[in-house]
Amino acid sequence: MTNTAPEPEPEYVDDAKKAPTNIHVLTNPAERDLSSDIDVEDVPPTPKVLPLHTPDRPIQPIPDTEHDLPKKKRPRWLRFSLYMLTTLLLVVALFGAWLAYAYFRPNAAEINPALKFETWSAVDNGKHNSNTDMIYWRGAFYMIHASSPWHFGSSECKLVLHKSRDAKQWETIAEFHAPGQNDIRDPKFAAIGSRLYLYALINDSVMATPEATSMTYTADGENWEDLREIEPKGWLFWRPKTRDNITWYCPAYWHEHGKSALLKSIDGENWEQVSIIHEGDANDETDCEFLPDGRIVATARLEVEPDTIFGHRLGRTLIATAGPPYEHWLDATSYTTRLDGPYVFEYKGQTYAIGRRNPDPNAWPNQTGSILGRKRTAIYKVEPDALTWLTDLPSAGDTSYAGVVVHGDTLYASYYTSDINRDWPWIIGMLSPSEIRMVKIELPSLDGIAKKTM
Repeated sequence: MTNTAPEPEPEYVDDAKKAPTNIHVLTNPAERDLSSDIDVEDVPPTPKVLPLHTPDRPIQPIPDTEHDLPKKKRPRWLRFSLYMLTTLLLVVALFGAWLAYAYFRPNAAEINPALKFETWSAVDNGKHNSNTDMIYWRGAFYMIHASSPWHFGSSECKLVLHKSRDAKQWETIAEFHAPGQNDIRDPKFAAIGSRLYLYALINDSVMATPEATSMTYTADGENWEDLREIEPKGWLFWRPKTRDNITWYCPAYWHEHGKSALLKSIDGENWEQVSIIHEGDANDETDCEFLPDGRIVATARLEVEPDTIFGHRLGRTLIATAGPPYEHWLDATSYTTRLDGPYVFEYKGQTYAIGRRNPDPNAWPNQTGSILGRKRTAIYKVEPDALTWLTDLPSAGDTSYAGVVVHGDTLYASYYTSDINRDWPWIIGMLSPSEIRMVKIELPSLDGIAKKTM
């Protein structure tokens, strides 16, 4: 019998944390499988550690602050709203800057240095005074104008009549109100027979778009009949004129714009249509004068599209002529200006007009007649086929609509204007007070200016 030395007892590790991580540590001898010895090959392999990145798994930087974290996109509607708000604020800021500049810029009216004139204020009371006319009757000047809170239609608007011996010291003698709550504007005088007639346009809307013509008259200059509407209805009368003091002719334009006509009367109250002067182009305010050869020349405001706030690049002036019996008209047009509020008169065989000028370049948004453009009261030479600018008068903003008295070699004219020290765009003038100014012109100086344009 062979004596075999006993196998040594296995040495156990008391501290399992010191054992290699890839060896299973026996903490209980009963767990040992005595039927087999532990072999290194039987030890489980060390787990494979994957690299931090592969071609399919790019490096992901570790953010060091929350600013490096991907930002969430705002919703599309929110981005669009912010863009529109920013654009709107920028437009408002630019428009505000332009408005401030336009409000404070100095007046740049171009008055011909050869014109001999003097000018003074006739009415300046803080109201929006506008739409003048003037006549010399029975040894005195009669001047009338509209007085309103603003340019647009107002139930507070009234016509104020003044009288003067020298056109400098004026006495208010009458006021005229439209029936109901309507607006009244564009007064026109005519001394027919032994009476002084007054025609005015009635407007029932905020826009300056009259619908009818009313009339009144006086035999003494102080006591006036009640205003009453006259026919033909729908026609808006401008200024009656005569060549023989028997038959009176009056241009008128249709209340919906688009055509003008010549009317005639022998008493100033009953009128009939003679002919259509022009149709189309949003035909508006029309005035006329007799030529030395007996023909009539008429000018008309052509808006092309009525009452557009930025005007129209094709806005212009109609010049039409007709011989007796004034039934057929020859038309010409001028792009020199759109002659708003015209007064056409004659001196020594030459025809002139006082009306509105648009001095800014004819480009959007300052197209002819734009509310953003500057305006002037100006004098023009009128020929059958041409309109020639001669000079501005001291004026700016909302302006023009003159009344004229030719007395020998002297012209007296009334017109309205915004502050003549500034150069406001039309829209500021329409919303601001305006004054009635007078101008006295030595006509030979105007004649000399006109001859230089030939």
